[in-house]
Amino acid sequence: MIVLAIDTASIDCSAAVFDSAAGKLLSAVSEEIGKGHAERLMAVIDQALDEAEVALDQVGKIAVVIGPGSFTGIRVGVAAARGFALSLGTECVGVSTLETLAAMHHAVSGDAKPVVIAMDAKREEIYAQAFAADGSSLGEPAALSAEDVERLAVSASADLFGSWVTKSQDRFDIGIVARLGAARKADGSRPKPLYLRGPDAKPQTGFALARV
Repeated sequence: MIVLAIDTASIDCSAAVFDSAAGKLLSAVSEEIGKGHAERLMAVIDQALDEAEVALDQVGKIAVVIGPGSFTGIRVGVAAARGFALSLGTECVGVSTLETLAAMHHAVSGDAKPVVIAMDAKREEIYAQAFAADGSSLGEPAALSAEDVERLAVSASADLFGSWVTKSQDRFDIGIVARLGAARKADGSRPKPLYLRGPDAKPQTGFALARV
């Protein structure tokens, strides 16, 4: 099966094409743009399909990063993935940023140890989740304090990894997203954004005009 993976949850706008039958990544395109994912996503997807020499109607599954991450960016990617899946009549699955970072950590380090992924969520909070050495989750993702994250790592006997630890930008390997999505069974539901708290921007109150 050909899998199209999409990520707009961070500073990157990314797409990849993966052949699950051959276990081969056919293409991966990633642009560091910060903002403006809606304007660039379709061009990035077209480039990934062109480089893979795959037509859109050959895609059998869509995988999309659902967060946590950029509030607006996540909405762009999820909406695009659901639109593609509907028009193509294909499966559509969500992959979280936290599980992607866990898979990246295990792939690079080779450590057969549990890991707590800790992403800086701003406002003195941290997005965190514990994973076993095989990548399976050991609990639900949550927005926690620094003290709670450290306690989680101790209780799980796990290493800490992620932007809160490394002070780096959150960036997600789109090839790993594609592999995770290829392995995930679709359950018939549509992917939804994974928001662990409300948006930073709040609508102003007190300025609404009374309805006639």
